[in-house]
Amino acid sequence: MKTTLITATILLMGLSGISQNLQESITRTDNENFEIAAAQFRSLIAKEPSKGENYFYYGENFYKSGDPDSAMIMYSKGVELNATSPLNYVGIGKILLSQGKVNDAKTQFYKATTLSANKNAEVLRKIAESWLATDNKNPDEALTLVNLAIKLEPKNPENYIILGDAQLEKNPTDGSAPIKSYQMATTLNSKSTRGILREGKLYQRGRNYQLALDFYKKAITIDATYAPAFREIAELYFLAGQPAKSIENWKKYIELNNSDYAHYRFMSALFSNKQYAEAVAEYEMLKKSNFDNLYLERLAAYSYAEMGNKSDTAAYTKGLMAINKFFTKAGPTFKYIANDYKYKGVLLAKSGKDSLGMIEMNKAIAMDSSLAGDVYTTMAGISVKAKKYDKVIFYLEKKAKGSYKNLNANDCFDLGKAYYFNGAAKQKELNEAREALAKKKKPTDNPELSAKDAEVTMLFSNADSAFKQLAVINPSWPWAYTWRGRANASLDPKALKDSTKTYYEKVIQLVKPEERNSTYKANLIEAYEYLGYYYVTRKDEAKAKENWLIVKELDPSNEKANNYLNPKKPQAPAKPGGTGGGR
Repeated sequence: MKTTLITATILLMGLSGISQNLQESITRTDNENFEIAAAQFRSLIAKEPSKGENYFYYGENFYKSGDPDSAMIMYSKGVELNATSPLNYVGIGKILLSQGKVNDAKTQFYKATTLSANKNAEVLRKIAESWLATDNKNPDEALTLVNLAIKLEPKNPENYIILGDAQLEKNPTDGSAPIKSYQMATTLNSKSTRGILREGKLYQRGRNYQLALDFYKKAITIDATYAPAFREIAELYFLAGQPAKSIENWKKYIELNNSDYAHYRFMSALFSNKQYAEAVAEYEMLKKSNFDNLYLERLAAYSYAEMGNKSDTAAYTKGLMAINKFFTKAGPTFKYIANDYKYKGVLLAKSGKDSLGMIEMNKAIAMDSSLAGDVYTTMAGISVKAKKYDKVIFYLEKKAKGSYKNLNANDCFDLGKAYYFNGAAKQKELNEAREALAKKKKPTDNPELSAKDAEVTMLFSNADSAFKQLAVINPSWPWAYTWRGRANASLDPKALKDSTKTYYEKVIQLVKPEERNSTYKANLIEAYEYLGYYYVTRKDEAKAKENWLIVKELDPSNEKANNYLNPKKPQAPAKPGGTGGGR
């Protein structure tokens, strides 16, 4: 990628006779064509090494491309080589402001205004922008400064763009003043793509997506190479729930701005659109070109965690390397977000380090309780795959908070199965204990076994409650009733009640004719097996035979059906069909 960019730079310089002026380079930065702009700034500095503005705008190019450290180097170099050039003090102040050093930033801004005697509108504009560019915003300061700039240059459209930005920052719920400012900018310069884009963004904030799109397209009509317009269209389509169109416009953005930073932003869009494999492909390409960005490793780790699966466990290993690198580079004072711990936990757990993973995910919950539900689902999912059903129950009951209505369909399914499999395991232990006592001709019941019996009943009852909620959420899914049938058959193994029969009849009712021998064939076989057994216990031979014949039709080699229909010797009633397998 870098070779291509260098080649493009050489061609561009050749075509222009190495005569790029400062404004052309600034326009390149505004167009987010950062690497080409950087090459031009280097050329300008080589020709005019003591011109302070060259260093400031080169620093701005770094800052806007997400590299504040390099920006600070440029601003500082500009001050070193030309101490009377005011703009570089503005740049240093902005970096200090981003670091939370507000008073130090003000000192630098004061130096800039003093050197320019408050008569340089560009200095005032850039300080105003600085008060809007970092987490330490101050729209009142920005408004004061930009109004001074307007007095100096009343017909400069850039003033009104910044004025609109400051007004919107001061009162985000009122777009009436900002829209007038942006319209003033485009009145003064009808081809101001930045002003037009601002108007579109304002409509986008108001969720008037069509009008926003119209403005973005208008900007492209004026300048078909204006990359930010394609970026805004891409993000607009993402908000509108049209990921395919979003990615299409990101690709157009990349065509105009084929830089590493553009690919990084494209990678972020791919992740947002849940195209994790494509996001990882961008990451691996960026690593080959030696692109270095702290957040790149974070995004890569998130993507690897989402794309990994049983057939691609290497993704988890790579993701763990990326998240560890991110934490190492960020350091102990970095302001981490809850998802950092969540994904680190997922990657640890998926890499076989369950205990460490759970520690990290609990950190995520402690940091942001709104993530608790999502994290508990993730932790339960990991436990399901490890067949640690006690942990599945623990995490999903925490998420449920006493009501299964707080769970989604997958949660209910996993929870119900966890209770069911735990119940089945304990039922097996109970049966074996009683068989052992019977062989020794001892009583097969005692307080300890009665307590275990009660525990088994509770587990199967809880399983049924979870599957009941699953059926509420997804009432047309046969598996919900298959599992209710299994849970109730375990609660009532002798078919003394009709509840289990009801659930299996619901399975038969829900399966469509075209699904009988495909998607839900196993469910049907199990349902008819149970009905055959049920009617055997009721001594209704006609109904029993009817159901066992259907089982044989569906599965000619079915042992239970063949044993009933063609007994070689007296048979005990066939047991219910559910084994706990399948979904």
